[in-house]
Amino acid sequence: MKGGLGNMMKQAQKMQANMQKAQEEIANMEVTGQAGGGMVSVVMTGRHDVKRVSIDDSVFEDDKEMLEDLLAAAVNDAVRQVEKETQDKYSGMTAGLGLPPGIKLPF
Repeated sequence: MKGGLGNMMKQAQKMQANMQKAQEEIANMEVTGQAGGGMVSVVMTGRHDVKRVSIDDSVFEDDKEMLEDLLAAAVNDAVRQVEKETQDKYSGMTAGLGLPPGIKLPF
């Protein structure tokens, strides 16, 4: 029993270290969200900070409302990419733990 508990503690420490490493990698990653066939693009970090916004000159010829819609769509696309990358990173770590599917990590 004692050896089992020791192994469990080692596994927990290893998982904690892996989670911390994954969190750092996610925070430092950058994704690019796009809208309008690439006319508007947004570069976002894993912390959801927008680093750059690029707008094709042709968009300025159209109305303001369309530009606002394209910008919102590009930001939303970037957010979805961050969420997918985060889920992909954590799913590999939790595969052997018997956690229910779809559980959000970190807790």
